[in-house]
Amino acid sequence: MAFDTLTCPQCGQQVKSYRNPLPTVDIIIEIDEGIVLIERKNEPFGWALPGGFVDYGESLETAAIREAREETSLEVSDLHLLGCYSDPTRDQRFHTISTVFIGKGSGTPKAADDAINLAVFPLAALPTALCFDHAQILTDYARLRK
Repeated sequence: MAFDTLTCPQCGQQVKSYRNPLPTVDIIIEIDEGIVLIERKNEPFGWALPGGFVDYGESLETAAIREAREETSLEVSDLHLLGCYSDPTRDQRFHTISTVFIGKGSGTPKAADDAINLAVFPLAALPTALCFDHAQILTDYARLRK
């Protein structure tokens, strides 16, 4: 079990501070022309599925819908679970566990929040370099769609 120690500011005792994986969501947004990817504003830079951290008190589904709206300006409906991805090395910054959803997007796609750019890609013409483990996620998605 991984933990660090902290010093209690009142009594001076050493206490354990546990390090746990952080819950995240990613979403494959389907629109008529293909799937929506964002170009990240923050490190790691590059193309990625829209997504982010789950807020305290928020369900995974609500987080996916919120992140999609924040990053792509799209409303998402008809959510389905693709799977969970938990490789400790999937994000070089820290250990995350991502729950990945598939949903239908509606509206006009526009990059916002953590996205500097947005594009719609046919599944057969995805960018070669994707952030995190998103290439694996999209391979799993393509296998499911066949």
